[in-house]
Formats: sequence, structure tokens, C-alpha cells
Amino acid sequence: MDVLAQPVAIEHPRGFHSARVDEKGRLKLPAAIQQYLNRLGESQVFITTLDGRIGRIYPISVWRENEILLRDAGEEAEQAEDLWFIANAFGGDAEVDAQGRLLIPAELRRHLGVEGEQVHLEYYKGHVNIYTQAVFDEKKTRASESLPDKLKLFEKKGLR
Repeated sequence: MDVLAQPVAIEHPRGFHSARVDEKGRLKLPAAIQQYLNRLGESQVFITTLDGRIGRIYPISVWRENEILLRDAGEEAEQAEDLWFIANAFGGDAEVDAQGRLLIPAELRRHLGVEGEQVHLEYYKGHVNIYTQAVFDEKKTRASESLPDKLKLFEKKGLR
């Protein structure tokens, strides 16, 4: 196979990135996340929550895949319908503007309580999570519990 014909993997951002949601509900994306979306060639995103606690920013191509999964759920149709409902009740399409900002849907920002607040952003499984400070602290505490045991487990699995 020709080396030039191989698709180039797009590196996702790593680590947590702090950002602020202004009083108008606009989230200024950190440079690493802006660059990631640019490399994907996507300025349109779908912003929502699926659990009522953590916001999610989906590149539109990833959200379209989720729509297909939820639409064609088979035996889990009722659960899929509930996720679809919540995603649409809180979510909406947004476009990254020239300053690298996204407008978070009003219902979502009210529900999460992020207007005028600092948030933490993290890439995970094709989307970007939006954590409030309270949820971030809660997850950090839980993740820190039994950390030596977790480390040993994954070192046995090959973690270096």
C-alpha cells in the first residue's frame, strides 16, 4: 500500500483544560481543543448532556453516529429513546466562531450551572466532557481511592 494513501491519525488533546463560560453562555475553547476540531475539519458541534451532570461537546460527525446507534437500538429502544430525549431536551447545535467560542444551549447551561463559571474540559472517546468544579472534584476524589491497587492492576496488563 502506498504510504501517501494511508489516512493520517488525528491526535486528540490530552489532559484537562480550564475554560470559562461567560455571562452570555459562550465557552471559549482552549487552543488544543480548537486545533483538534480544526484538524477534524469540523466547526459544527452538538452540545448536550446524557447524564444530567457532565456536558458533552460532540463533533457533528460523531454525534451523527450516535444518532444512528440510538435510532437503531433494537431491544434497547426504550433506553435509547430516553437518551435521545435528554440529549435533545438539553442539547443543541453550535458553531465555533472566529474567536474559538461556542454558545452552550441555554437549557443546558442553566441545568449544569455553568454561566459565568470556570469549567474543566477533557477529551474522552470522541467527545469533549465539560465538568463543573464540583463534578471535577468529586470525580478526582473517587479516582484517587485505592489508587495503588488500580495502578498494580494495570501494570499487570502492560501499563508502563
